[in-house]
Amino acid sequence: MLINYQTCVSTQKVALVPYAAHHVPKYHEWMKDPDIQEATASEPLTLEEEYAMQRSWRKHGNKLTFVICRPFELEIPAHGKENSDRNDVAAHSISIDNSEVYGKDEIDAMIGDVNLFVSDSADDESDPDDANGPSPEEDTAKYVVVIGELELMIAEPAHQGRGYGRAALLLFLDYIVRNERAILEEFHRYTTHDAAPQGQFKSAAEPSLTQFPLQFDHFSAKIGSANQRSLRLFEGLGFRKESETPSYFGEFELRLDRERLMALVGSGGKEGAYQVQTYRCACDSDGGSRDAGQAMKDGQ
Repeated sequence: MLINYQTCVSTQKVALVPYAAHHVPKYHEWMKDPDIQEATASEPLTLEEEYAMQRSWRKHGNKLTFVICRPFELEIPAHGKENSDRNDVAAHSISIDNSEVYGKDEIDAMIGDVNLFVSDSADDESDPDDANGPSPEEDTAKYVVVIGELELMIAEPAHQGRGYGRAALLLFLDYIVRNERAILEEFHRYTTHDAAPQGQFKSAAEPSLTQFPLQFDHFSAKIGSANQRSLRLFEGLGFRKESETPSYFGEFELRLDRERLMALVGSGGKEGAYQVQTYRCACDSDGGSRDAGQAMKDGQ
């Protein structure tokens, strides 16, 4: 998604920054780990493929991604302070005499990522044996259920089990609640575009946001039955298993409904105040479309 490409949100415990080209090499190293591949059901990619994936995810209106970082500060060289924007303290690069200074602190602070995958489905609560079917009013009111599937990864072993995952997930959910309408507007534009995947908002009665204001029905996470740490984390935040028996793929699906989400976000369980800062990234000045070859040439 493009909604967050210039946004950093943070608490005292963690910072979430948009996944950009300069993050890819470290992310690529993480994904070489067989345990991470198994936990995330991922196939190993080449570095070039990782750059392509980063660009693709930035443009797709159904995927929202942040990189999880420990709190970090941008070290601005003395000769560049007069040119820096103090409102952009989360920026990893600043323009100094038409050159860029990249913050090593930010890359060192990377510990994982958190993702939202937005999908919709026709409401399946109506009785299929009802010969009369739903009325036009009922059909419009129940046209779509919007679901948010969450994925969380703390890739750095030294930072697992230290509360970073919980802090990042709480912060991410808070961001989603605060920006729900904008997120779903981007999703709506993406899924109603001619190139949208089949099956998404593709009826003659295609809804508009003015006629049918979208909102998330619930959030879900699919977690391997052996991943007890993640299961405890999500259940500790109020997610509930859909079944006590793992799926065919050995996963539990956990869900958090809208009512419990609002209670969770409103409970103030985050460590420190919610902060939003502008995030300016030279490598993403065109919205993340720079090709992998140029990014690697620049040594990112």
